[in-house]
Amino acid sequence: MAEISKITLPSGTTYDIKDTVARNAASGAIKIKGTTTTALTDEATTNPIKINGEDYTAVANDAVFYNKKEFVFDGTKWHEFGDMSGLGALAYKDSASASYTPAGSVSQPTFTGSSSTVTITATANTSGNYQPAGTVSQPTFSGSSTTSTGTFTPSGSVSVSTNTTENKTATVSAASSGTATYTPAGTVSQPTFSGSSFESTGTFTPSGSVSLSNTNKTATVSAAASGDTTYTPAGSVSAPTVTLATTTVNSITNVGTLPSATMPTYTVANETLTITAGSFSAGTLPTKGSNTTVATGTVSSVSTPTFTGTAVRLVTGNISVPSSASFTGSEGNVSVSGTATGTVSQPTFTGTGARLVTGNIAVPKTYTASFTGSEGEVSVSGTPSGTVSQPTFTGTKVQLAGSTTAAGTVSKPTFTGTAATITVS
Repeated sequence: MAEISKITLPSGTTYDIKDTVARNAASGAIKIKGTTTTALTDEATTNPIKINGEDYTAVANDAVFYNKKEFVFDGTKWHEFGDMSGLGALAYKDSASASYTPAGSVSQPTFTGSSSTVTITATANTSGNYQPAGTVSQPTFSGSSTTSTGTFTPSGSVSVSTNTTENKTATVSAASSGTATYTPAGTVSQPTFSGSSFESTGTFTPSGSVSLSNTNKTATVSAAASGDTTYTPAGSVSAPTVTLATTTVNSITNVGTLPSATMPTYTVANETLTITAGSFSAGTLPTKGSNTTVATGTVSSVSTPTFTGTAVRLVTGNISVPSSASFTGSEGNVSVSGTATGTVSQPTFTGTGARLVTGNIAVPKTYTASFTGSEGEVSVSGTPSGTVSQPTFTGTKVQLAGSTTAAGTVSKPTFTGTAATITVS
């Protein structure tokens, strides 16, 4: 980095740079001058003093050493601010170390036991060490009589032998269900209907056509209060007269030129900063022209326009409207459907009684039957019902309890230490 100690201005004059802050800092610092052989005490005013065998006149902030003491001069007196005479040899060392093994003994611990209650819990175990003594009474059974039921099918056969047959008749009764097999003969009297009068209603559309006789008509057209416009009258509106407020301004014929400048240059050589002056041009002002009248944007007055039009009558074209009507039709059919109301008397049936008999049915007149079978076995299984009384146990009551005191000794502990080095720094 370049350093400067002088500066040359555009005028050509060169100036030295004075570091005020550095000078002030240097004047307040303590400056060590060395060891003196001149006897000094606190607040002594001795001056000059001997340093390295030569006389030296002390100034403010000078510091010297005398017989392991430190003194600083305030311009008039010496002030003691340090004394190293009481320091031992360790004060001049950076570190110190020594070996150390702790001494002593560890006392033998003692053990004191006390009687305590031991809780014994009984757990089921086939290999256990205790079995209670006693007996269990024999249970009794109280049951009730039971009946065993079952089904049995004998083995064998039944044979029927017939000698002669004879025909029998059987009464036939009407079945409650099934396919009908007989229709009785007879007649049913004609039922009668008793009803009441009712009115039938319906709708009817006549067939035919309606013919109209039309006549052309005209109608007056009037302005409607609302709706889309359909007519614009012809005519003209006069142009209004507008009066504006004006003012006079100056015109500009030349806008002039802007200011321009050349910046100064800076060079450093041999710790000298040289500043070369630059240049500046102020430019030119705009050139004033002739006066011009312009509007200020404010309307002074506006005349009311007038409308001149031509009145016209609006009429519609021919509108065909009916003036008379006639209907020509043909006869049509009307169909009305309904349901009559009333009751029909219960019909009666008069028939001829008939006996129903079956045809010839061959049945054994005389017969014999025999059964041939073999002996079979019946096996019935069941579970008797009833209750068995709860058995009771009579034993010998025992109480398991005990106490224990731990026996033995506690060995005397030993202590083994390791020599360590203690370092002080």
